Amino acid sequence: MKITIGEIARQAGVSTGTVSRVINGKPTVATDTRATVLAVMKKLGYEPDPVARELSRRTKHTLGIWVGAGENRLSPYFNVIWRALLREMQVRATQFVELPVDLTPVRRKLDAVLMFHCADIDQRLATLWRRGVPGALIGHHPNISCVAPDDMGGGRLAAERLLALGHWDLLHLTVADEHQWAVDRAAGFTAALAEHRGGSLAPTILRGGGSVLGGYRLMRDAWLQGHRPTGIFCATDEMAVGALGALADLGVAVPEQVSVLGFDGLVDLYPGLASVAQDIPSIAHEAVNLALNAIERDAIRHVIVPVQVLEGATLGPARARPAR
Repeated sequence: MKITIGEIARQAGVSTGTVSRVINGKPTVATDTRATVLAVMKKLGYEPDPVARELSRRTKHTLGIWVGAGENRLSPYFNVIWRALLREMQVRATQFVELPVDLTPVRRKLDAVLMFHCADIDQRLATLWRRGVPGALIGHHPNISCVAPDDMGGGRLAAERLLALGHWDLLHLTVADEHQWAVDRAAGFTAALAEHRGGSLAPTILRGGGSVLGGYRLMRDAWLQGHRPTGIFCATDEMAVGALGALADLGVAVPEQVSVLGFDGLVDLYPGLASVAQDIPSIAHEAVNLALNAIERDAIRHVIVPVQVLEGATLGPARARPAR
């Protein structure tokens, strides 16, 4: 006799929809209910059909992807996360439409919109609410489901790794704009340093462009102005590549004289680059999940994806402290 989800639902005292959500790993089922359904499935010897399960996960929804006006679409990071999002939507047979900054002329029906965090995020949310379109965000916002890497935790990891290598004069190169991710990375970095040995250690923070050229200019100018850090934490890998270029042009040995640590995990940009790596495939997976769940008007969820330090040749022990 074939076991059906109807029979599982009857014995578990739940709806067939709840059983389906448990089978498909949906996060919107209470822990106790999930345990009850799984126990009934085990008792009845029910094994989900893997082909049917995969098909059930696919959708025919149309997602709009709304990119901020100032987003650099040519940047290595944007290209990597864009490809990861497209792969996720292809796997789920989800159509997508890239939306213009101004939604006024857009007449196509959208089931949900996935946004990148930007300066005018509140205005964009208001536009979606007026249109009755649910959404999700790559970034942080209290009023919408969102996913982001652990930026603050990543800043802490950067500080802890440099401290573990004995670095005592630290420089942080970050962007001039108050982007959420940059603010959080700097906050985690400075907080970890402040907690080290009674709070006597504070980094020098310099702000400029978030590109390779921006990192190059900041590093070159800092060195020419007399800054001699033992360790440098850059808010992005692109800035780290620029900083390394400036150090090479200045004749500064890495990591013998100074160590450089980036953020994003785009180590293909520079062989041997040490970086605090985001899990970009997981971020893309969660982002599409949240957007599809928003169509069902699921509860708002905030997902933080862990990061990790990738060791590289640009990271080494600090040079000796000068005698006092």
